[in-house]
Amino acid sequence: MENKEKMAKLKFGDVEETVVTREEFSLDKAREILKDETIAIIGYGVQGPAQALNLRDNGFNVIVGQRKPSPSWDKAVEDGFKEGEDLFTIEDACDKGTFICNLLSDAGQIAAWPTIKERLQPGNALYFSHGFGCTYKDKTGIIPPEGVDVVLVAPKGSGTSVRRLFEAGRGINSSYAIFQDATGNAKDRAIAYGIGVGSGYLFETTFEKEVFSDLVGERGVLMGALAGMIEAQYAELRKRGHSPSEAFNETVEELTQSLVPLVGENGMDWMYANCSTTAQRGALDWRHKFRDAVAPVFTDLYDQVKSGEEAQVTIDANSKPDYRVKLEEELKEIRESELWQAGSQVRKLRPST
Repeated sequence: MENKEKMAKLKFGDVEETVVTREEFSLDKAREILKDETIAIIGYGVQGPAQALNLRDNGFNVIVGQRKPSPSWDKAVEDGFKEGEDLFTIEDACDKGTFICNLLSDAGQIAAWPTIKERLQPGNALYFSHGFGCTYKDKTGIIPPEGVDVVLVAPKGSGTSVRRLFEAGRGINSSYAIFQDATGNAKDRAIAYGIGVGSGYLFETTFEKEVFSDLVGERGVLMGALAGMIEAQYAELRKRGHSPSEAFNETVEELTQSLVPLVGENGMDWMYANCSTTAQRGALDWRHKFRDAVAPVFTDLYDQVKSGEEAQVTIDANSKPDYRVKLEEELKEIRESELWQAGSQVRKLRPST
C-alpha cells in the first residue's frame, strides 16, 4: 500500500497532486462499478471510435449512437458495430444508455443538446471528453438537468493515439473532473470510465481548467504556435538561399524525428546535455529571447479563452454551413505550400521500419 500511495502522488515544491493509476484502481474494479451501465457513445468521429473500441475490448457494455446515413455510421459498421444490436440513431442510443457519452464536436454538441437533454433520466451519467459545452454554457446552452451525474475524462491525445497506445498495451494520460455529482458516485463512475477507456494515469482537474488549458495548448505550443514558428523559420532559411529540403530538415525533420522524442523520453535538460556543445550554448541563450517574445501572446491568448471570446469565435465559425468547405481550402493552402510539399518528399526518404 505504501508503494501505491507513492505512485498516486506528484509533488512540485509545495504543490502536491493526487494521480489515479491502474495500480490502485484496477480494470476489474472499473468493470464492477460500471457492470450495470449501458455506455452510449454519441458521435463516432474523432474520440468516439477509440473510446468505444477500447471499452468494448475491455469488456464493457457499449453501444454507439450516430446519424444515419453518414461516413461515421459507415465507419462504426466497419468496426464491427451492428445496427439494431449495438449501433443506433442518436435518439435511440440515448434512450437505451445509462452512461451517455457526448463525443460530438463542440458545434455538434450544441445542435444535438435538445435531443440528448430530453432523454436524460435521473441517475444517468452525462459524460464529456472536453469541458467546452458546460464551461461556456451561456454560449452553448448546454445546462445539464438536476439528478444527473456530469463527468469528464479528457485523454491527452487524439483518438488515434488513444487507440494506438491501447493496442500497444500502454495507457494514455488523461484528466478527469466532476461538474455535478447527483448520485454521490460520480467520481467513481468517472474514474472507472477513464480506466476502461485505456487511461494509464488520471489527473484531477475541473471542467473550466480543462477547457482553458486545452484551448490555450491547441492554439499555442501544440499546434498554432508550433505551426507559426515552423513557417517563420522555414521562410527565413529559404529567403537566405537554403534549399527546400535543407530548410525542411533543419526546421521539421530533426525536430520531430530526433529532438522531440528525446524531450518526451527524458526531459529538455537531458536533450540539451546530449547535443553538441554548440547547440547547447545557442539553445540555452536564445530560449530566453523566444520566451520573452511570445509571453505577451500567451497572456492575450489565455485572456481571450477565459473571457469566452475564443469560444465564441469557434462557435460562430463551426456553425456556418460552409465551414467544412472553407476548412478544406485552408488545409489545402497548408498542404500545397512549398514547406509541406518539401516535407512530403523528405518523408518518403525515411528508412522503413
